[in-house]
Amino acid sequence: MKSTVIALAGAIALATGIAGAGASAQARRHPSSSGTRCRRIHTTRSGPRPLLPSSGELSDGSFTGNQAPAGQLGGERDMIEGLQIGSLDVVITSTGPLGNFVPEVYALDLPFLFRDYDHARTVLDGEIGKELLEKINGNQLVGLAWSENGFRHVTNPQRPVRTPADLDGLKLRTMENRVHMEAFSKMGAAPTPMAFPELFTALQQGVVDGQENPVTVITASKFWEVQDHVSLTGHVYSPAVILAAPSLIDGLTEEQRSWFYEAAAASAAATRAEVNRLEEAGVALLRENGMEVITDVDKAPFAKLAEPAYSVYTDRHGPDLVTRIQAVK
Repeated sequence: MKSTVIALAGAIALATGIAGAGASAQARRHPSSSGTRCRRIHTTRSGPRPLLPSSGELSDGSFTGNQAPAGQLGGERDMIEGLQIGSLDVVITSTGPLGNFVPEVYALDLPFLFRDYDHARTVLDGEIGKELLEKINGNQLVGLAWSENGFRHVTNPQRPVRTPADLDGLKLRTMENRVHMEAFSKMGAAPTPMAFPELFTALQQGVVDGQENPVTVITASKFWEVQDHVSLTGHVYSPAVILAAPSLIDGLTEEQRSWFYEAAAASAAATRAEVNRLEEAGVALLRENGMEVITDVDKAPFAKLAEPAYSVYTDRHGPDLVTRIQAVK
């Protein structure tokens, strides 16, 4: 029996009753002409529910899985590296750390680039999204589908954030993403990159003051236990992407590859639906658990201060992709 590891990184952390930023699963491929392989899958909340059953149904039971707690395989960057060296097979990750491997993806993390969910989803489902998946495919990775985290918002225990001045001096955890770090620096915060599995403890111990994540992540992580204020700044739209290792995909038949692509598409659709639901229900849940939710945030002053962060991307890759994204209706 040959054993390998599949990891789907906990990028979304939707509220399905499992603790942590994601979940893992043990996937088994039943005997076939190429033998039997056992895989452990580390994955997101809503995402794996359709991904694992869909792959099982499409493959007539050749691929099945069971969920287990998250964080066992390290942070997202560690897991992406695992794909490249073949120690992991599949990862669902936010795009923040992915820019370290595929710099073109940094464009998606530019602050205040996307107007709303319709704009973001139209871009990723269209020609631009396909082009970026191809860029991913050229970096020892295979892009299966675009998924979603949602628009990111700021939380902290000290004060509500209504203006950039309210960010002044806040030590704010960010992803390991140069664009995010530069944007928050320009807006007055002190960005502190940190892997997500370390975040809750860092907030408890005061290593960082606050953090920024979509409502889906804030609710699933129960950040109300360590944070008092959430401001709906919507400063960055945070996609997720379902990736596979070339060592996995190259070893499959054309039909087997199609199972992974179809299951990934089903996972992404279910995740978007859950994001839609939690955008409303999540805010109510935050209030029920004692957080002050600031909804009347004037984004224009934040956007103006964050604009120089675009140079992190445009100085290297030019403005063309950014202009195309902005032009999508």
